[in-house]
Amino acid sequence: MLDRNAARCVKREAGRFHRASMKPLISSLSFVVALLWAAVLPANAQVNVTQKNNNLSRDGLYTDSAFTPGNAANLVRDLNFDGTIVGNVHAQPLYIEGGPNGPMVIVVTASNNIYALNASTGAVIWQRTDIGPPVTSGLPCGNINPAGTIGTPVIDLASRSLFFDALIDGVVKKHFIYSLNVDTGATNAGWPVDVNATAMYNGIIFNSLVQEERGALALVNGIVYIPYSGYNGDCGTYHGWVVGVQINNPSTGVGAWATTAVKGGIWGHSGVASDGTNMFVITGNTTGTGGVWGGGEAIIRLQAGPFFTGQPTDYWAPTNWFSLDNGDTDLGGVSAMLIDVPGANPSQLVLATGKDSNAYLLNRNSLGGITAPVAQLSVGFTIGQSSATYRTAQATYFVFRASNQVKAYKITATSPPTIVSAWSMSQSGQGSPWVTTTDGTNNAIVWVVGAQGDGLLHGYDGDTGAVIYSGGGVVMSGTRKWNSGMVARGSIYIANDNKVYAFRVPAGTPTPTPTATSTSTPTATATFTPTATATSTPTATATATATPTVAATATATATHTPTPTPTATRTPTPTPTATHTPTPTPTPTPTPTPAHPSFFTGEIALQNGVYYLQFPNGTPFGYYSYLTDPRWIYHFDMGYEYWFDANDGHSGIFFYDFGSNHFFYTSPSFPFPYLYDFSLNTVLYYFPDPNRPGHYTTNPRFFYNFATGQIITM
Repeated sequence: MLDRNAARCVKREAGRFHRASMKPLISSLSFVVALLWAAVLPANAQVNVTQKNNNLSRDGLYTDSAFTPGNAANLVRDLNFDGTIVGNVHAQPLYIEGGPNGPMVIVVTASNNIYALNASTGAVIWQRTDIGPPVTSGLPCGNINPAGTIGTPVIDLASRSLFFDALIDGVVKKHFIYSLNVDTGATNAGWPVDVNATAMYNGIIFNSLVQEERGALALVNGIVYIPYSGYNGDCGTYHGWVVGVQINNPSTGVGAWATTAVKGGIWGHSGVASDGTNMFVITGNTTGTGGVWGGGEAIIRLQAGPFFTGQPTDYWAPTNWFSLDNGDTDLGGVSAMLIDVPGANPSQLVLATGKDSNAYLLNRNSLGGITAPVAQLSVGFTIGQSSATYRTAQATYFVFRASNQVKAYKITATSPPTIVSAWSMSQSGQGSPWVTTTDGTNNAIVWVVGAQGDGLLHGYDGDTGAVIYSGGGVVMSGTRKWNSGMVARGSIYIANDNKVYAFRVPAGTPTPTPTATSTSTPTATATFTPTATATSTPTATATATATPTVAATATATATHTPTPTPTATRTPTPTPTATHTPTPTPTPTPTPTPAHPSFFTGEIALQNGVYYLQFPNGTPFGYYSYLTDPRWIYHFDMGYEYWFDANDGHSGIFFYDFGSNHFFYTSPSFPFPYLYDFSLNTVLYYFPDPNRPGHYTTNPRFFYNFATGQIITM
């Protein structure tokens, strides 16, 4: 340990280095995606339901020529469809064609069980029951048990990959973002992503213990977005989060945004909506703001990354947001939904409905900040679910469930548009609606399950609300509130606890012909402009990732091939030593290990006469002692002398490594494992330790030198 004189010496050096100029590394990533669609797909084209409510707008609209009113009235349950699964289901099923196994229904359960079922027979094609144990106890509050995979996954057809979030129990309860091959169920290389270890925003560290993932995931231009709320009961210092992971760069391509105020969860079932370029979420109540808005009670528009500009064009909150906060009256009772109304001004809208019983329409291209909405109407209390929208020859509608009613409203094609009541029907249950049409506008039918109510599937005329289908006497078991079904090739699939149900139109009907409106995504050119958060750091690909051990598929690889973004002319391909070769352990379930948190968000805490580096979740980082100045802390495990500089303008930390006699710096611009080495005048990447997932190599110390393109050992 340093003596007093040595400490003063290094401290003086630290001050000198602190005043030295440092240029942050900025990585600008541009994603350009252009999807060209024919006006009407041929009858033999693929039909795929890759996400919640079928489309990024979260409109819940399915175009299927088989669903005429006559066929819909004679819908029957397919008793030959098995559909047996294990676990409670809070997520919508998905439907995928084009693979070696034929059409499949994809289902996830709260027990962290993932299934691919034959779409015709319901037989299991593949299943993953080794993802990891769900959390069944130890959460500070909540009403979902077990808590494992809750939100609806998303599928990337180009790579045939399924993405979902799983909460896994262990010494530390953690959210992991997984990617599986949708045809085999195997874990894709580089996954899963440990959210605790990678997600951070403006000094706020993600803490899985108080964050629930119930909203649907979205995939936009190569980035999968995952929303997070708190648990029922509003316990703990949670935030509303959106985490973005580049699907082709999961090891370092992780960005995040969070509400700056405490709470502000993203609760709605549809999670993240998108226009193909920007992402839209709605947040709930925040606390402790003192009347200064901190991201709650709002529609938030995020750019790629996710990145939030903070400009009024990119958020909207009602003028009484503080009153809504104080009354726990969340604006975000229902997820954001994008609606286009031809002839209206503005015509490109976003809808919010919530616990204050109001529906709000906003111009999604310029939200306006804290101000009056474009249109507003009292429509009834809503919470947790998703809405749907559709257009007929008569009007543009949105539909949702309010208490024990299914309610539809028109949006007028006026300047400005207004909200007008259309119809409502009493119904026992709390399911979220979806809609079928035969060609995009004709024969609109609104479908809702009487979830946790009568257990029946209901169908209503989209223009009048008249009953078209009343369940056929099939009372489904294990229904879950806020959930919805989905439609593919003349069938409706509904995933409930331990069972998937299939309803078919009568035999002999024509093969359904999908239209481009069912799955099209607007052509978009999205540019990622990072801020001084985790998204701003240099990126290097290290393929040995901090993943839980899974018997079926070991996601860690045997080689490290860094590909640094900052140096376009150097792409080193070193051959690491045997120290870098991970050996997967064939254990049946993962046991996630706590990762090193980012240093700069800590604070010094005094416990029993010993100083510790204390983090927001209350856990000391490793083992510490102290010198006379509490900013000096010795980490016995890592062999470092840390100097915690509370006055650092970059909110960073300087520390001295006895093993290498080098002086390092880390800050929000360089979150661990990115370190600035003053001795080498370069940025180093600290490799993950293949033998201890979630930790980093300490003996020997391997770094990647961005300036020279070399792997160095200290």
